[in-house]
Amino acid sequence: MARQKSSRIFDSAHQEAYLRIWRLHDRLSMLEEELFSSHGITSQQYNTLRLLQARHPETMPTLQIARRLISHAPDITRLLDRLEKNALIHRARSTTSRRVVEVGITPAGLALLKAMATPIGLLHERQVGHLSAAQLAELNSLLKLAGMPHEPDSSPWS
Repeated sequence: MARQKSSRIFDSAHQEAYLRIWRLHDRLSMLEEELFSSHGITSQQYNTLRLLQARHPETMPTLQIARRLISHAPDITRLLDRLEKNALIHRARSTTSRRVVEVGITPAGLALLKAMATPIGLLHERQVGHLSAAQLAELNSLLKLAGMPHEPDSSPWS
């Protein structure tokens, strides 16, 4: 005899929305991690390199990188240590304040991002390519609206 699904598996529409976002994040992250690990980096390292690429040839202070990352990085120093060890970034103390460390992307970091550009595009197509342009616009609008109360005014995501 087939087991019947409970008609009420969520306590509320709020819970359902949250759990669907959480599950979707998990499924999309699995695809993402597979790609990033094949290039020897993590998603946060990729995000860091993209931030630095956008600023290149200028540098960016460590704390500004930490604030702009998509997901919170509790140990930004260790993240940057790994990127520097792999020669993907360079760091130097600011000339105006010894407490500030400026970070820039290296030619090797730029080359890695260039090599990953097509695979990243294909990944995004695999992740959400089944949605129409109108559906993507609606989804982006709803996600921005849902996130607004949780972003500081200074966030590029608000």
